[in-house]
Amino acid sequence: MHKTNWRTSILSSQPTWILSAVFVVVLVIAAVEVCGNPLAAAAVPAVHGAGKTIIEGGTGGTTPLPVITTVAFHAAGSGGDFECLAFVPPSPSGAGSGNFSVNAMYVTGRVTSLQINGSTAILRGVANVTGLGAGTNLPFEAQVVQGGPGTTIQLEISGLTFHEILLEGHVTVQSESRD
Repeated sequence: MHKTNWRTSILSSQPTWILSAVFVVVLVIAAVEVCGNPLAAAAVPAVHGAGKTIIEGGTGGTTPLPVITTVAFHAAGSGGDFECLAFVPPSPSGAGSGNFSVNAMYVTGRVTSLQINGSTAILRGVANVTGLGAGTNLPFEAQVVQGGPGTTIQLEISGLTFHEILLEGHVTVQSESRD
């Protein structure tokens, strides 16, 4: 009868065990690469973005003030959130005119529908607004175009329309299928 030392047995089978484990890991990685992420395959229409914008024409009028906003949003299917905080300088020129320190408007809303057409998304919902156009549960519509700096956002709320140009940040629009 041949006696096998258990240490020798384990050490001699170790290379086979390690090779088997490495083979399984390689198979899993290859399957993910070939088949893709199973969660991404079931992609639904979605949009998300955030950044800093400037409103075209500022506050308007004969002595318009520039308006800088911070905007952030996300929506998928029929739900999401929309935030926009607008600042203006305390004076149109001179000292402090480049200091965006006056809170002119804040829009915080719930997205209730999302429509996507190519690289453009339209978010609709209800929002609470402070400052300019103040009110509660006001309907809003935000049209966003995919891209980075230079892309556009148009917000309609409280009977007002704001044409915004993205200065910093990014907007991503995802249609139903990723081809």
